[in-house]
Amino acid sequence: MNSILAIITARGGSKRIPRKNIKDFCGKPIIAYPINLALESKIFHNVIVSTDDLEIKKISENYGAEVPFLRSAKTSDDFATTSDVLVEVLNTYENQLGKKFDFACCIYPTSPLLKQEYLVKALDLLKSKDADSVFPIIRYSSPIQRALIENPMGFIEMIQPENMQVRSQDLQPAFFDAGQFYFFNVKSFLLKRKMWTERSVGLEISDLEAQDIDNESDWKIAELKYKLLFST
Repeated sequence: MNSILAIITARGGSKRIPRKNIKDFCGKPIIAYPINLALESKIFHNVIVSTDDLEIKKISENYGAEVPFLRSAKTSDDFATTSDVLVEVLNTYENQLGKKFDFACCIYPTSPLLKQEYLVKALDLLKSKDADSVFPIIRYSSPIQRALIENPMGFIEMIQPENMQVRSQDLQPAFFDAGQFYFFNVKSFLLKRKMWTERSVGLEISDLEAQDIDNESDWKIAELKYKLLFST
């Protein structure tokens, strides 16, 4: 039986939206949503929060997550990557707690629109495809092959003018990272230290099911989407 870990990454510092990871979102701290989702999915042996912040630790534990250790100063500054945080968590689990995992899922704390079914599908894809990682992607609504730029003279031109007359349905669809979670093979990740590689699989979701939250306007849009998706 595979051992599977959920890691919700939530450091205390947030410059654009103060205390972003525990700010109230439709009635409860935003971090409560991924915690509850991971616990209710029943696919994880441990659901932990990686944080350097004692208030985040307390709130996370109140909602059922584990915080077995605090994040180091090195992985709590503005220069630490998500991969740095995950490596620290996995190594600390092995070296201090004597526990190894086969698969892990990094879930971002500001993912209130995430659906449980996608975590389950991602794990299934990870195993069936023997992939390094699986993460949600969103299709660009317009063909990126017709992207425009402003030239030095201030006029608009196409990056790929050869696609001007090509039908939209004949252009290859393009996608972007939804920024919600990464489900990954632990052994491959520790070897490559990358969230996605040449052996990563995308799980397509709609643009209604995700929202980057970088400012207050994004926050309001995310709340509107949440109400549309989950209101009864």
